[in-house]
Amino acid sequence: MAHLADHGKRRCRWVNGPLVVGAGPSGLAVGACLKEHGVPSVILERSNCIASLWQSRVYDRLKLHLPKQFCQLPKLPFPEDFPEYPSKNQFVDYLESYAAHFQLNKRFDETVVSAKHDNTCGMWRVRTCVGRHGSRGRRNEVEYICQWLVVATGENAECVVPEMEGSEEFGRQVMHTSDYRSGEAYRGRQVLVVGCGNSAMEVCLDLCHHNAFPTMVVRDAVHVLPRETFGRSTFELAVSLMKWLPVKLVDKVLLISSWMILGNIEKYGLRRPSLGPLELKNTQGKTPVLDIGALQKIKTGEIKVVPGIKRLLHGRAELVDGRILDVDSIILATGYHSNVHSWLQGTEFFNKDGFPRQAFPDGWKGGSGLYAVGFTRRGLSGASMDAVKIAEDIGRVWKEETRQAKRITACHRRCTSQN
Repeated sequence: MAHLADHGKRRCRWVNGPLVVGAGPSGLAVGACLKEHGVPSVILERSNCIASLWQSRVYDRLKLHLPKQFCQLPKLPFPEDFPEYPSKNQFVDYLESYAAHFQLNKRFDETVVSAKHDNTCGMWRVRTCVGRHGSRGRRNEVEYICQWLVVATGENAECVVPEMEGSEEFGRQVMHTSDYRSGEAYRGRQVLVVGCGNSAMEVCLDLCHHNAFPTMVVRDAVHVLPRETFGRSTFELAVSLMKWLPVKLVDKVLLISSWMILGNIEKYGLRRPSLGPLELKNTQGKTPVLDIGALQKIKTGEIKVVPGIKRLLHGRAELVDGRILDVDSIILATGYHSNVHSWLQGTEFFNKDGFPRQAFPDGWKGGSGLYAVGFTRRGLSGASMDAVKIAEDIGRVWKEETRQAKRITACHRRCTSQN
C-alpha cells in the first residue's frame, strides 16, 4: 500500500514495502516473488502498460529465441498448449496473466525523475512525474518514501542510436528497430540494416519475406549458431553440457556442431570472435545469433553483407571499403542501453554503463536497501534468479520487523490495560 500525504504542492506517498521501478518481466517477477513471501510492493512504470518493450517496441514476427522453459517467470509456468517458442503476442498474454494472477500493484504513466537514499531518515526518496511521457509540473509530481528500492528498468531501457556522418544530408528514412513492425511498407526498397545481432538478422529475414532488398552492415565479429542442433535446442544442449564440462570445452562443441550444420560462415562476411559464444556472453554480454533462416538468405545473396558505413550521402551510403550504395531506408538494429544513471543518485552500485559493478551472480544487492534485477546479461532466466534472491532477502527482514512490531503492539496493549 502507498499512503498519500500533501507536502506543499508535491504529493508524498509512503510505501509499505519495496518500491519497484519498471513493470517489465523483471519487475513483475520481483513483485510476484515478494507476494509469495507476504511482502506488498508498488511497481512504477513510465508507460501505460506492463512489458512496454514487448508491447510497443518490437517487430510483429518476433518469437522468443529460447525454448519457453528457459523464459518463464518464477512461480507460474507457461500454459502447456503454448508452442516451444512463443510469439510476441503469446508472451505478452502470459505476462498479463502473470500480473493478474499475483494481483500486482502497478502504477502506470509515472516516470522516475530521481531516486536518492536519505541517510538522515534511512529511507529512499523517489520523485516521479505523473502523466504520459512524464509531463513535468509541480502538480504532477509525486515523492515516494520507501525502505527498499528495486531497480528493474533493465538492460534495454533506451535505444542506442549511433551518430553517422552525413545524417542531415541523407534525406531518407532512418529508424531504430524499436519503431519497426513489418517489412510490408518496404516492398521493392533498398534497406540498409545496421547491426548483426538477432534483431538485425530477423528484420532482414522479414524484409526478404516482403520482397524488399536488405543489406546488413556488419561492423563486428559475431557468432551465428543454429537454433536447433540435431533436433534439440542449441541453448538447451549448452545448458546440459555445462553441468559436466567447462565453458571453453562446451564452446568448442557448439562451434564444431555449428560448422557441421551451417558451414563456414566467414566466407559470407561474418567473422567469428576469438572467444567462444558462451564465454563471450558471460564476459561481455554479447548474445550469439540463433539462426532461424537468415543465414540461408545470406548464402543465396538475398541478404547482402557489407562492412561499416563511412558516411551518408543524399540517398546513398559510402562504406569503409569505398563502395557506394543506393539506399531508400536505414534501420538501426543497434540495441539498447541502461538508463539508471539518468535518475538514480548518490550510489556507486552501478558502473558507468549502468550495470551493477559486481558480476553475476552477485550483482542483485547493493547497500541501504537497494536491489537490481534484470541486469545479469542472461535473459529472463537470469532475471528470475535475481528476483527470487531479492524477495527472499527482503522477506526475511519483513518477517522480523513484522514480528517485532507485533511484540511492541502487544506490550503496549498490556501496559494500557493495566492503567
